[in-house]
Amino acid sequence: MSVAPSVCAPLPVLGRDVTVPLADGTQVPYAALDYAASAPALQRVWDDVAVYAPYYGSVHRGAGHLSRLSTELFENARRTVAGFLDCRADDQVVFTRSTTDSLNLLAAALPEDCQVFVFEAEHHAALLPWRHARLTVLDAPRGPRQAVDALERALADRDPSPSSRLCSSRGGPYGPALVCVTGASNVTGELWPVRELAAAAHAHGARIVLDAAQLAPHHPVSVRDLDVDWVAFSGHKLYAPFGSGVLAGRPDWLGSAEPYLAGGGASRSVVRRADGGVDVEWQEGAARHEAGSPNVIGAHAIASACAALTGAGFENLLARERYLIDRVRAGLAEVPGVRFLSLFGDDAPRVGVLSFVVDGWDSADLATALSTGYGIGVRAGLFCAHPLLRTLLGGDPGTRGDCGTPGDLNAVRVSFGAGTPDEHVERFVRAVRELVAEGGPCGQRTSAG
Repeated sequence: MSVAPSVCAPLPVLGRDVTVPLADGTQVPYAALDYAASAPALQRVWDDVAVYAPYYGSVHRGAGHLSRLSTELFENARRTVAGFLDCRADDQVVFTRSTTDSLNLLAAALPEDCQVFVFEAEHHAALLPWRHARLTVLDAPRGPRQAVDALERALADRDPSPSSRLCSSRGGPYGPALVCVTGASNVTGELWPVRELAAAAHAHGARIVLDAAQLAPHHPVSVRDLDVDWVAFSGHKLYAPFGSGVLAGRPDWLGSAEPYLAGGGASRSVVRRADGGVDVEWQEGAARHEAGSPNVIGAHAIASACAALTGAGFENLLARERYLIDRVRAGLAEVPGVRFLSLFGDDAPRVGVLSFVVDGWDSADLATALSTGYGIGVRAGLFCAHPLLRTLLGGDPGTRGDCGTPGDLNAVRVSFGAGTPDEHVERFVRAVRELVAEGGPCGQRTSAG
């Protein structure tokens, strides 16, 4: 196979030289094709963390040199992330543990009687935090335009708020409302019409938060251009697996809410009352929601990854990723029984995430065979997106199908990114071809070795 000259080389990541055992006792280089779950650390990120590690100190809590240095590093990381996201001047960048943590933080800061709108296509991190609010779950759309139209209808048809006097400036007579939407599906990889959904939300007095967990590692994200109110993402999907995430956006809801976590750093003053209780004055700004000792290494790692991806150029990374997507789709196109999962159609723009089923194969069996027979790591299951898988597969996920049905009504997901070598994708395609050619239905397959 010849590589198109416009396609850049993969970025250096950790784990390139790791070998894993096969069922026959041999060892092969590991092909990590589960980036959508957690991407390997970029070599640059690892190197930057290693350089800083001897100078580690407390953040915002000490007068010593290492504490001051760590505080400066932490705040510089905040500025780097704000630039990476093209934030507005008054936006706040709050460091969290993950996308899940970020969205739960925002859920805890919702104004009273806020109504939340999500599509059933969301990952559980974006679907579940709002269950204690007035929640409206919309059907998974079958096209970008259908998504926008469905949201507009839902917002226009909502009931006026019983406490509309508490509305925000964008709430109107209906009270505050929030739309939560993914930028790229963690199941199909398809890009969602974020800019159009944001325009629809704002036209109806709602705000919008973008779950960019799968988008940010693959595609530029501009808060200004997309006109979203908040964006959330995780470091571990952005080649920075050091336990940190980001919630960035408008400060007013966060500033009006009590801290998501109460503790040191979030409190400006604590005074004991005569009755035995305490009065607390909370911090303003991002510190209000960063209680405890900040994860300075995680924040520094995210900033390093942001700088590395920006330096590599997203146009170059996107070109390479489109090339790898085409290789997977073309390589499996002639394999009997393979069906890719999609909401918007096979030609919809997407990031490097593809899910599929193979007639006569249990998805977990196929993923295991790829691992034990070929040293390839993919994911099988429901990908923490159960309602979407139920819609795409037309059944109840987890219910094992009879012979000839799409596996056990779960799926196989292959995902890749800036660090994926061509050889890993070629090995994956070859392995699926061989397994399907050798195998029989429902447990009658030959060994993968």
